[in-house]
Amino acid sequence: MGEPHRPARTALFGGTFDPIHNAHIEIARAAADRFGLTKILFVPAGNPPHKPGGAAAPYEDRVLMAELACAVDPRFEVSRIEAPVAGNSARSYSIVTIEKLHALGVRPLSFLIGADAFREIRTWHRWQDVVASVEFIVVTRPDVTRPSPTWETPPGAVVHELAGLDLPVSSSDVRSHLLEGASRMPVPGAVLRYIREHGLYRPQTQITQS
Repeated sequence: MGEPHRPARTALFGGTFDPIHNAHIEIARAAADRFGLTKILFVPAGNPPHKPGGAAAPYEDRVLMAELACAVDPRFEVSRIEAPVAGNSARSYSIVTIEKLHALGVRPLSFLIGADAFREIRTWHRWQDVVASVEFIVVTRPDVTRPSPTWETPPGAVVHELAGLDLPVSSSDVRSHLLEGASRMPVPGAVLRYIREHGLYRPQTQITQS
């Protein structure tokens, strides 16, 4: 997988961010540094299609936590483009978000994504349109060996690899640690304070898997 040129200077970084954690920030910083990106646009999902039960924390809380975490780097920005609309339960499909950003003049656009999610891209809603609309920055772990059946690039996709990041943290891990009463968390300090001040991820809160 070659790199004939640098990816687009603005990257979309979507996710449930339930909650946002240190690995999200380190991935974004590494991508910006490696590829000379001027903006990483964090887009919390309003109604994620891969989570039928919804997120554990409300959308507004997830956005505010992302804003607190992103304050550490001027290249980071949080978008509310997937904010839920009252009476509209439509899923937050990536292609719809991409088309909205393009309509706002945010183009060309890179898509920052983990290797595990990228290998499933052919299952996405209108995946061919996604591939045709963005370039991909795919984050691979050090233990990933290629070539591999899990690393099949879809026809027409432009892919740039961000390799070597060993960040084994997930939002579900953070939620589990919070339930266990752990005192130290792999989340920015401001985010942890927000979680505790607003009583998020307590036992009565529905816990979903990342």
